[in-house]
Amino acid sequence: MDIKPFAVEEWMNKYESGARYNIAETCVDSISKDQLFALTGEDKAEFLDRLCARRLTYGDIDGLPEFLDGVWSLYGDKVEHEHIVPTHGAAGANHLAFWSLISPGDRVISVTPTYQQLQSIPTSLGADVKLLELRPRDRFLPDMGELYRLAVPGTKLIVINNPNNPTGALMDTAMLADITEIARSVGAWVLCDEVYRRLNQVDAHSYSIADLYKKGISVGSMSMAFSLAGLRLGWIVCRDPEALKLFRSHRDYDLISCGVFDEMLAAVALRHAHTLLERSRRIVRENLAVLDAWVASEPRVWYVKPQAGTTALIFYKAPVPSYEFCEGLYKETGVFVTPGDCFGIPYSFRVGYAYGRQALNDGLAAISAYLDTIT
Repeated sequence: MDIKPFAVEEWMNKYESGARYNIAETCVDSISKDQLFALTGEDKAEFLDRLCARRLTYGDIDGLPEFLDGVWSLYGDKVEHEHIVPTHGAAGANHLAFWSLISPGDRVISVTPTYQQLQSIPTSLGADVKLLELRPRDRFLPDMGELYRLAVPGTKLIVINNPNNPTGALMDTAMLADITEIARSVGAWVLCDEVYRRLNQVDAHSYSIADLYKKGISVGSMSMAFSLAGLRLGWIVCRDPEALKLFRSHRDYDLISCGVFDEMLAAVALRHAHTLLERSRRIVRENLAVLDAWVASEPRVWYVKPQAGTTALIFYKAPVPSYEFCEGLYKETGVFVTPGDCFGIPYSFRVGYAYGRQALNDGLAAISAYLDTIT
């Protein structure tokens, strides 16, 4: 299989461990297992006794019932337990969905910029991938007229990311409904990577594509919003029987089951999803206020303010390509951000603003100092 190098992951792998100020991380400030039990009030000793008593055979093939209960609680009343397919992270969920549904020549429409996996995997499978460009003038939201033109009869799959990575744009319920109507008119599935779902800047219900459309494919995980990326646990939620059959059939070839420990600990977290999400929303709202104040005070940068998620795409006013800019910034100051060219957006960089308040403050100050040396 011929596939493009995964630009953003290669960048993260190369520089993350040595960063002084890591403001590239996309998870909400990660928590330890001790912190999880402190936040939830669950009995750690009782949990460890149950965990240590379990034989290390395969986990529940269809998912630990308590974990499925937790995932089910995140969706509307149309979603049932049998609509949930556990996976190894959201990355595993996206890969499984593409592998299960896409054949050479299939028309796939994917938004851009987005997480590269959502474009490169269907391309590697031989799909006819058409990119739906998200533009600053539209607040990085899709143009429905353009989507309508791209969604020709026979279109197999429309791929969106909501909230969007890297821009933090958020499609509201009306826009999601418009997308589902276009998809329904041509019989297409809609895959929505929703790993940042519920991290909105204002209090409002955040619908999943699986709630709104029977052929909607929701991808979620324990990583971003729940601060538990180390579990490597995600899921697909879909109400379409054909897709579910394909997901489970293809899953047998590379997964068998998720990990016993991962699902047990995720079940603890999801029993207290409200508590963890309240923590995460507080962090993203307070930290975005810090980032927003810096952008307003720094005349050499601009952005479209994120409405949700943990990331922002910052444009800078300097004649330096983004890889060169970010490498120089890293070497001179220790600030770690992600080049916009990883997403096909030149003269910009992605900030992950939800990982640590002090690192964010210090990192932004260092960026201003670095701009002094190149502008």
